[in-house]
Amino acid sequence: MSTDRFKTCVDLHLVLRDENGRVLLGERRNTGYMDGAFHFVAGHLEDGESARTGVIREALEEAGIVPEDPALVHVMHHYTDSGRIALFYEATRWTGTIANREENKCAGWQWFTPDALPEMIPYAADALDHIGKGVLESERGWTGR
Repeated sequence: MSTDRFKTCVDLHLVLRDENGRVLLGERRNTGYMDGAFHFVAGHLEDGESARTGVIREALEEAGIVPEDPALVHVMHHYTDSGRIALFYEATRWTGTIANREENKCAGWQWFTPDALPEMIPYAADALDHIGKGVLESERGWTGR
């Protein structure tokens, strides 16, 4: 029996909403995965970092803002290219001015109403639907594995 423990990637996502309920999404580019599709402020948890600290770090790195009181609103165990845990936080207040701080990976940030979303990464679109219904946990992509 192996003594090695399984390790998984933890994806962090920030669902940022304005006062009108619109969601901030960035258009992906030069990433090699679904370029042209839209996604939340997102990234990966780093070793030694708490999830809340990580989502705040990603927001600052990607969009130049610091979300105030991000709340965990959904957890997804999904299989896209590998098994991953995705944590979705939501915030409606932030400090700073939204700016595209990773122009090599993002064509720009735009606000969208929940009823008129652009093409999104599929698991993120599913998570947003679950969040809208108040579903805290979901699984995706495991069929046939």
